[in-house]
Amino acid sequence: MLMRYNKIRKMDISNGPGVRVSIFMQGCAFHCKNCFNPETWDFKLGEEFTDKTIDKVLELADKDYIVGLSILGGEPMHPVNIEGTTKLAKAFKEKYPNKTIWCWTGFLFDKDLKDKEVIKYIDVLIDGQYKDELHDFRLKWCGSSNQRVIDVQKSLKRNKVILLDDKKELVGV
Repeated sequence: MLMRYNKIRKMDISNGPGVRVSIFMQGCAFHCKNCFNPETWDFKLGEEFTDKTIDKVLELADKDYIVGLSILGGEPMHPVNIEGTTKLAKAFKEKYPNKTIWCWTGFLFDKDLKDKEVIKYIDVLIDGQYKDELHDFRLKWCGSSNQRVIDVQKSLKRNKVILLDDKKELVGV
């Protein structure tokens, strides 16, 4: 199955700090109750994700006011999508080492992802499936209290989950 994406936002201020480029990957097997993005569940919908998609994201991010890239879904870490997500994240970090990558996933950092190549390029990972019964409007970057906002690079260095310090949001590295 070919990887697909749902949409690209060239100026997003709701998915991470500052003005960011966001890409919503297509396809998710979790189907969380009251998901904010159920139109991204079907792996067959959306547009084909290609090298041209990566080029477009890189071009959109080539502005001083863009502080980073947000990768959402759907599910960017699903086995169908993780290779393309990795390729995009790597290309982004190579071109923009001082811009941050934020990524949302239903998979868990320490259980499912810490040994995956993609993690090397991500600055902040919001992990865990959305749980409607744990929904909390007061949370800044996640929808339910079981989800974690992880400082990925600190977590890799210390070999344990380090949550992002809210007072020092990673806008630019």
